[in-house]
Amino acid sequence: MESALRVRSLNEVPSAGDFASGIESTNVPAVFSGCVKDWKAFSNWNPCNGGLDYLQERVGLCVVEAMLSDSAPVFYGDIRSHERVVPLPFSAFIGLCKKRMHHSEDGSCVKSDRHGLPEPSSEYDSKPYEDAPHQIYLAQVPIINTETEERVQLGSLREDIQTPVFLEDKVLVAINLWMNNAQARSSTHYDPHHNLLCVVSGCKQVVLWPPSASSMLYPMPIYGEASNHSSVPLENPNFSNYPRAQCLMEHSQKVILQAGDALFIPEGWFHQVDSDDLTIAVNFWWRSNVTLNMSEHMDAYYLRILLRRFVDRVLPIASLAQMENMNRHTGIVLKKGQINHNDNGLDQACEGNDLKGKEAEQRFMSHALEPRAVLALHELVSLVHGHVNAAEQRQPVQSASTTAPAASVNDERIKVVRLSSFGLEDDPVAKIFWTLHSITLKNVFLAMVENFPRTLEALILHLLSPVGAEVLTRKFDRMDQLITEEERDRFYQAFYGAFDDQFAAMDAILKGKELFALQAYKNVLDKYLGVDWRGPKPGV
Repeated sequence: MESALRVRSLNEVPSAGDFASGIESTNVPAVFSGCVKDWKAFSNWNPCNGGLDYLQERVGLCVVEAMLSDSAPVFYGDIRSHERVVPLPFSAFIGLCKKRMHHSEDGSCVKSDRHGLPEPSSEYDSKPYEDAPHQIYLAQVPIINTETEERVQLGSLREDIQTPVFLEDKVLVAINLWMNNAQARSSTHYDPHHNLLCVVSGCKQVVLWPPSASSMLYPMPIYGEASNHSSVPLENPNFSNYPRAQCLMEHSQKVILQAGDALFIPEGWFHQVDSDDLTIAVNFWWRSNVTLNMSEHMDAYYLRILLRRFVDRVLPIASLAQMENMNRHTGIVLKKGQINHNDNGLDQACEGNDLKGKEAEQRFMSHALEPRAVLALHELVSLVHGHVNAAEQRQPVQSASTTAPAASVNDERIKVVRLSSFGLEDDPVAKIFWTLHSITLKNVFLAMVENFPRTLEALILHLLSPVGAEVLTRKFDRMDQLITEEERDRFYQAFYGAFDDQFAAMDAILKGKELFALQAYKNVLDKYLGVDWRGPKPGV
C-alpha cells in the first residue's frame, strides 16, 4: 500500500476546518480514537449497563427492517441471491439479544477478545448456521434520512447521538443504526457518500481497499441493484474465476475499532466489516465536495474525462527488465557495416530505384545511428521482410496504391496481427517502438525514409496493430515536446512523404489508435465497472 494511502490514526478530534483541509480532501481513511465516548448513547445503549432495556423502552414498539440471510455470518449485498428484508418489531430483536447474553459463558455481557471475526479461511466461517437469531442483522436502519422519502424508523434515538464537531458544517444525507446479536460480516462494498462509522458498543474490524483496487475486486455490474458490491466471496474466493483477486490482500488495510472509536471511510473506498457479538454502531453519510459541486449538465463531460483517464492506464508499461530481455532475445549485436537486408527484401524486390546492396549500407550507416537505433532498424526491417516472404509463398504481392509498383502486401496473416493485437507482449512492432526513446525512434524512421521507404510503407499499412498505433502516437506526442516546430514539420513531411498515399498512412495510424481505444474502453467497463459491453451497434 502506498504511504499516501495509509490510514491515519488521530487521538484528538479535529476542528471542522482541519478535517476538511487535512483529512477529507485527501480521500484517505482516518481513525478517531474515543471520538464518541461523550455521546449519551455510549452509556445509555451499553448492553452491560442495561442498555437493551433502555432501547426497548425508547423504541421497542417501532417496526424495523431486518436482514435475514441463510449465508450468515456473511451478509451479501446481492439481496436477490442471499438476503431477505423482513419487518421485525424492534422489541423482538432486543429479545434475541437478551437471549444471546443469557446464554453467554458469564451470563452477563457478551464480549470478545478476538477483535473481530476470524480470517476468512477459519473453521468458524465454514460451520453451518441453523439458529435463526444468528441470521438476523439490523443493517442501515434510518435514524434520519434526507435523501429519500424513506420512513425514518428510529428517529427518537437522534437525541442520544451528538454530531462530531468536524461534521457540523456538513449536509448530512443519513444517520443509520447497525446492530447485530451474533458475529456478522458484510460483503465487500463501497458507499456513494463519505462515511463516518462510529462504534457505540462492541468491536468491529474493517478491511479497506482504495478505489484504484476495484479491478481486483470485480465489482458487480453497474446496471444491477448491487453495483457497489464486489462479486468476489472473500471467505472462499475462487481464483480461477477471479484471478486478479489473488493480489487483494496486498492492497488492503485492516483497522480495529473499539467502542467509542470512529472511522472516516471516503466515498468509493471498498470495505468489509466484521462485527463481534452484540455490536452497536451508528454511521453518518454526507456528500463529498466533488459530488456537491457537480452540476448535472457537466455529467457527460466528467464521464468522458474519467473514462479517458482509465483508458490511459490500460497500456502496460515495459519495465527495464523486459527491455533487457527483449534486447537479449534478438541474439545479435550489430557492428558497423553489418546489416541484413534480406535478399528478398521488400525495397529491393519491389522498387527498382531503391538503394541496394553496399550502396544501401553506406547510405544507411551515414546516419551514424546509435547502436540501439541500428538494432531496432534491423528488427523492423526483418519483421516486414519476414511477413513479405511468408506472403509471397501464398499469393502474389499487391500494390498499396493503384499507381505504384508492387510495394506492399495484402496478406491475411498480417491482417490478423493488426486486428487482434492489443498487448505489448503479443506485438513485436509495438515492443520495439515502446522501448525506444522518442528521438531515437524519429531517427530510425528517417533512416527508413531514406533507405527503405517501401518497407516503412508496409510496416505502417499492414503490420501496425492497434497497440502499435497507440504507442506510435504517444511517441510522436513526446517527440513533439522535445524538438522545435521547424524540426517537427521537417520530420512529418519526410515521414509521410515516403508513402504513395499519405492519407492512407494517416488513416492506418488513426484507425489503429481508435481500435486500441475501443478495446481499452471495453476493458475499463469490465475491470472497473463489471460491465461486459459488446461494442457499438452497426451504423451507430
